[in-house]
Amino acid sequence: MDGQFLVIGEALIDIVARHAENPVEHVGGSPANVAVGLARLDNRVIFATCLGEDTRGDRIRKHLQTRGVSVLDGGDEHPTSTAQANIDAGGAATYVFDLHWDPGRIEIGPRVSHIHTGSIAAVLEPGGTAVVDALMRGRAQATISYDPNFRPSIMGDVAAATARIEEIIALSDVVKASSDDMALMYPDLSIEGVLKKWGDLGPAVTVATLAEAGVMYRITRTGEVSSRPAPPTHVVDTVGAGDSFMSGLISGLSTAGLIGGVDARGRLATAGPGQLDPAIERGALCGAMTVSRAGAYAPSLDEL
Repeated sequence: MDGQFLVIGEALIDIVARHAENPVEHVGGSPANVAVGLARLDNRVIFATCLGEDTRGDRIRKHLQTRGVSVLDGGDEHPTSTAQANIDAGGAATYVFDLHWDPGRIEIGPRVSHIHTGSIAAVLEPGGTAVVDALMRGRAQATISYDPNFRPSIMGDVAAATARIEEIIALSDVVKASSDDMALMYPDLSIEGVLKKWGDLGPAVTVATLAEAGVMYRITRTGEVSSRPAPPTHVVDTVGAGDSFMSGLISGLSTAGLIGGVDARGRLATAGPGQLDPAIERGALCGAMTVSRAGAYAPSLDEL
């Protein structure tokens, strides 16, 4: 793809408290992880975010820039956001957040051909409205991907958060979520039922990550559902695994010419499993490599 990725969303400091160990701070935030993952996979990436003018904010800016991500920072009078990740003995993470999100109007440069957003920034006000505005403007020139990364403890009323999430899904071409998130949002629907529900709103492809069970995806045009197993790996922790999968997925779709501008939207809408599987497999391999390392590790193309 000759254009640029624009990733919109929160960047924060993960304060990681591992089982029986002292906390350690890392740069995190789901959209920030996706931006770094895309840059590590040799894509040109702009990251629109909102950081405090403090030591943690400076650390995040340096982290992103040294990994090849151009930062479009709306600035914030509040301290840089944090998320405390508590890692249990089995490696699973739970989170406690202190978030501030107000990026202002998000500019979309003329070379942007794909926009990705997700997580808290798409729902948390006042910035959530700015995200929706950017996506509505961006659809005229770019394809769109979305990962809801559902966090009910932060996003407030589940029904209101779900309505906003579905509004963004309707603007998207590719949507990915974990099976756990789908179960929280739609406890009465199967995974396949959620994929269909989301596809009916507009995306050409809807994807569910199933942890050690692999990946399931659905093609909206045909209703065809496909599954792929998870690559073998050793789990250190799951921090950033879904973000790494997302980076690999949309990087793979870009390589295949299925995202990246209005013409690519048409190609994606008619793509079959033979065209989609390599991107799904790249995403799964990225996720597997991430869980084998501590923290939100982003693999490079050479490592794949």
